[in-house]
Amino acid sequence: MISKKIISLFFLLLVTLSVFSQNKSGGESAKQKFTLSGVITDGGTNETLIGANVLIPELKMSITTNEYGYYSVTLPKGNYEITISNVGYKTITDKISLTQDIKKNYSLGESEQELKEVIINTEKTTANIRKPEMSVNKLSISAIKKMPVVMGEVDVIKSILFLPGVTNAGEGQSGFNVRGGGADQNLILLDEATIYNSSHVFGFFSVFNPDAIKDLKLYKGGIPSRFGGRASSVLDIYQKDGNSKEFHMNGGIGLISSRILAEGPIVKDKGSFLIGGRASYAHLFLKLANNDNSAYFYDLNTKLNYKLDQNNNLFLSGYFGRDVFSLNESFKNIYGNSTVNLRWNHLYSDKLFSNLSLIYSDYYYGLTLDFVGFNWDSGIKNFNLKYDFKHYISNKIKLNYGLNSIYYDFNPGTIEPNGSSSSVNYRQLEKKYAFENGFYLEAEQTLTDKLAINYGVRYSIFNRLGNSTVNLYQNNQPVFYDSDLKVYEKAKPIGTTHFGKNQTIASFDYLEPRFSVAYELTQNQSVKASYNRMAQYLQLVSNTASPTPLDVWTPSDNYIKPQIADQVAIGYFNNFSENKYTLEVESFYKKIKNRMDYIDGADLIANEAIEQVVLNGEMRSYGIETLLRKNTGRFNGWIAYTISKSQQRTPGRTPDEIGINYGKWYRSAYDKLHNIAVTGNYTLSPKWIFGGNFTLQSGQPVTYPNGQYIYQGITVPSYGERNKNSLPAYHHLDVSATYIPNPEKKKNWQSEWVFSIYNIYNQKNAASISFRENADTGANEAVRLSIFGMVPSVSYNFKF
Repeated sequence: MISKKIISLFFLLLVTLSVFSQNKSGGESAKQKFTLSGVITDGGTNETLIGANVLIPELKMSITTNEYGYYSVTLPKGNYEITISNVGYKTITDKISLTQDIKKNYSLGESEQELKEVIINTEKTTANIRKPEMSVNKLSISAIKKMPVVMGEVDVIKSILFLPGVTNAGEGQSGFNVRGGGADQNLILLDEATIYNSSHVFGFFSVFNPDAIKDLKLYKGGIPSRFGGRASSVLDIYQKDGNSKEFHMNGGIGLISSRILAEGPIVKDKGSFLIGGRASYAHLFLKLANNDNSAYFYDLNTKLNYKLDQNNNLFLSGYFGRDVFSLNESFKNIYGNSTVNLRWNHLYSDKLFSNLSLIYSDYYYGLTLDFVGFNWDSGIKNFNLKYDFKHYISNKIKLNYGLNSIYYDFNPGTIEPNGSSSSVNYRQLEKKYAFENGFYLEAEQTLTDKLAINYGVRYSIFNRLGNSTVNLYQNNQPVFYDSDLKVYEKAKPIGTTHFGKNQTIASFDYLEPRFSVAYELTQNQSVKASYNRMAQYLQLVSNTASPTPLDVWTPSDNYIKPQIADQVAIGYFNNFSENKYTLEVESFYKKIKNRMDYIDGADLIANEAIEQVVLNGEMRSYGIETLLRKNTGRFNGWIAYTISKSQQRTPGRTPDEIGINYGKWYRSAYDKLHNIAVTGNYTLSPKWIFGGNFTLQSGQPVTYPNGQYIYQGITVPSYGERNKNSLPAYHHLDVSATYIPNPEKKKNWQSEWVFSIYNIYNQKNAASISFRENADTGANEAVRLSIFGMVPSVSYNFKF
């Protein structure tokens, strides 16, 4: 029944588009039309440019290149002057006579000489005003590198923390939160491969080497139909392809870490390679001080690409990273991501572009506890097949459609003795398997000169698979409620059922509609609105508010339900003072069903029956975001301010149950009422660039004890309602200065010195606050744990 409904819906959407397209073009049928298409690249490296603009002034039309630099536009027969531009590149114009279909590639930069150069300042912002795309922040790596540098190198994750609606997960914690959602609700993609942990060294560095990154987009709402599987946001990051013209190297040497990257042609103008690595070495200084503690990371980025012919390109990219943390050689923690992606770009025609990807992702977590005598391994792997199509039906309608199939392999934990003297026995927690499929169709349509819409649907199917043994419970309730004590406890299984390999334990399917609209008030002003539904089938089992390495991913099943998120947003956008400034104001409301909540005293580690300690609740968040940018001049940057609320509720399953927090709405772990972020840089001269970042966030919700009692001589704290208290406000100011000895030098060895201070006024932000009894006075006291104070750094960056 569901399948028939989906087929009917897709068919109806296609018929509607076809009829509407014919009606729109009926008046122009007398005019013969032809297609102009091609690829836009960096003239110096042959890197394809994502989001480059092609402007046709006569028709007041602007289009952008896709994720692989491809563009296509269908126009009536005639002569046109077109403008090609991209941020950070020279703008060029070209005159074309469109009397037949034309394929024409453009290169932006110093290598382009034959085309007339012009200065155009409006095409990028005008496209943003008109496009039915909202709650999206785009940052090219060139824009990120203009942000103030801290710790000697720019950082992708730190850059998005200065955008509205985005907060950090806490001092010394990895991950980030978007619009009041959990860090596990963010889909993070690197060249289409899933990254499960985005940070190194407790959030101080991200896993993304800035030298290897080309472009990123953060979707906070209005999420395109091609994405699925997470409830809050999508961070879509693409690596550089590599220079196919000539060999280059660049890197940086710092006090804490260093990096190097090499790229060059395999076959000139047809194929290239890229390989880059980073490593930190601050732990070596600890060794010199006879300190046995250690914390460091290393990672590797690789990419190969080859142009088979005009219509076919192959790409092979990969990432490997590890963090190592140890204490006195008695505790050792190793964790990290690994990904591989083989992609094939194929052009079926000048109007139909396709991308086929085979992807492998692996997140590994390893732990050694010598004082206990065991090793622990856990992780998640997935194997992913994606086939995406972009169909340029006309200059009014573009279609995106495709499929995505993912097979998951979950390892909740493998425990084994680490020596002959260990008393620990080998134990393998039962592995879990799942299969997720998604099919999507999306249309971007221009209705009038002022009105554009984007609409589509995603149909997702999820199957939890055997080989597994599933517990059975009385009344199908794995959590027992003691009505006398008014507490939740683990229910005792009344039996088990075994599912063989690839047998379906539980299955789910959801329609995920998406819609956005943009209406142009004036040439520089517009209002936009969007709605999207997202289904998240993976759950993060965590005893903290952020995705620390100890967290374990688990699939939805017959007890733990998928999260279903609905989000609406409306916004106002304005470019003013001749586009020197841009203003974006958005309000949003998001509601999530089946948000997992834990009963009091839940034990999460090495728990083979996690359903016994969790309840399905709901979550909501709402707020207003404001972003004011200064785009030009020696001084530029932005101010972002967000006021928002994030709450969750887990009512009782029956009228007799009290639920969590008596079934009332309470602050989620990601609730931060105020979030202010300011970033700016000032170019004093070609040799000196200064920058600064300031962030201020409301304190993270926590639960403090509200009293204590003595039981058999032991003082036991008692706690009130969850997350009723807050840590102190989080804030710090970072500054940087970049010195370029020879700014006029554009070839051979080029270098710069970067001096920076993280947290210049040495603010001791609280990672946590614990309570204890003072050993001397016997009085109760609160103890603040702060991880980072002021951190000065200097680094030397080079390229040749």
